[in-house]
Amino acid sequence: MLTSTLAGFTAAIGLIAAIGAQNAFVLRQGLRRQHVLPVVLTCAVSDALLIAVGIAGLGAVIAEHPTIAGTVRWAGAAFLLCYAVFAARRALRPGTLTPTDRQPVALGTTIATCLAFTYLNPHVYLDTVLLLGTVANRYDNRWLFGSGAVLASVVWFTALGFGAHRLAPLLARPGAWRVVDGLVAVLMAALAVTLLRG
Repeated sequence: MLTSTLAGFTAAIGLIAAIGAQNAFVLRQGLRRQHVLPVVLTCAVSDALLIAVGIAGLGAVIAEHPTIAGTVRWAGAAFLLCYAVFAARRALRPGTLTPTDRQPVALGTTIATCLAFTYLNPHVYLDTVLLLGTVANRYDNRWLFGSGAVLASVVWFTALGFGAHRLAPLLARPGAWRVVDGLVAVLMAALAVTLLRG
């Protein structure tokens, strides 16, 4: 039983910890200390749902319908390109990039953005639904595997969101935030291009 849970934790943490759009968003929210708990909860609950769906077998169904995968891929690429533009604009405006920036962003807008990063990202379906779902079904205790994967998600997003503020002293200058947003813009654009090529 413990072996299945540990296997799920290890497999999930390896997939979740990869730098991606969702992680970059959680990191930025953590650095700005805005709506961190709701964002962490949204990511963890979404992962739990997707992992459960994959273990229940929907991953195999989606794999048999390439039209669904193609639609998600194009929508995800469009979203990532838009976010890349917004990040690039922030990078060009050092006046709005101070670490004490408390420019109000509505909770609803933040959660909607977080949900878009989660559900418009085709890699989420490939990794969480298809891959983890397939691996879990190789275990007799597949739901224990799933519980380990969910635990990994909770641990990762909690550490990323609430641990990010420790980087604040390193980002005490607008120039540092310009670099962060510049890197985010490049990352989002690169991910979008990867999706369009796929």
